[in-house]
Amino acid sequence: MLNTIEHGARTNRPGLLIVHGLYGSARNWGVIAKRLSDDRQVVAVDMRNHGLSPWYDTQSYPDMAGDLAQVLEGMDGPFDVLGHSMGGKAAMVLALTRPDLVNRLIVADIAPVTYSHSQTQFIEAMRAVNLDKVERRSDAAEQLRGIVDDPNLITFFTQSLDIKEKKWRLNLDVLAREMPQILSFPKVTGEFDNPTLFLSGANSDYVKREYREGIKALFPQAQFAKIPGAGHWLHAEKPREFEAAVRSWST
Repeated sequence: MLNTIEHGARTNRPGLLIVHGLYGSARNWGVIAKRLSDDRQVVAVDMRNHGLSPWYDTQSYPDMAGDLAQVLEGMDGPFDVLGHSMGGKAAMVLALTRPDLVNRLIVADIAPVTYSHSQTQFIEAMRAVNLDKVERRSDAAEQLRGIVDDPNLITFFTQSLDIKEKKWRLNLDVLAREMPQILSFPKVTGEFDNPTLFLSGANSDYVKREYREGIKALFPQAQFAKIPGAGHWLHAEKPREFEAAVRSWST
């Protein structure tokens, strides 16, 4: 079972399940999750091979969707489901294969397509950190500065450090081996007929206009919105605008 962090209390509104992206965790979503829990239950998960969840030998989307289904089967559902990047793909597969568990779907800056870029350079960056010399997160951040250009990503990555145990709370070996699976999207039959929002950063190219026909084939009620001034990490770059968009869609 995935590790979960729960916020708020169950109300007459559907609960909200938050599914983080690659290298993330439930903790990354703490501020947004708490804000959105003012009138409903919000549950954030650590995906397999991330955070405090179990480590497995695979990172396929059918497996990740199965993990999410197991969480929701223990809840009073169906839930609204919000997924970012890798988590957005897992949420899409969940909605397509277990629509009984999903009320509304919000997909943050990702599409049901195979991407050509890789994220393994960040795995190599984290592997390069000499954890024996890390006494605080800033020590790891200092080492990463020579490898990772974006300071926001450095802060993001170091949140997955277990300082006391001097290890990453990421199964870097499996994530590296499974990168082709993570970049892909499985062939899934059927449709998800409930309301679906594809929410993107206006400065991101992850959800291109030419993807919309394929999206509509799987999600006939799909709508599209962009957050100005945001890139792929739209929830971190524009948290208030992101929160407002989720609230508006979920009302």
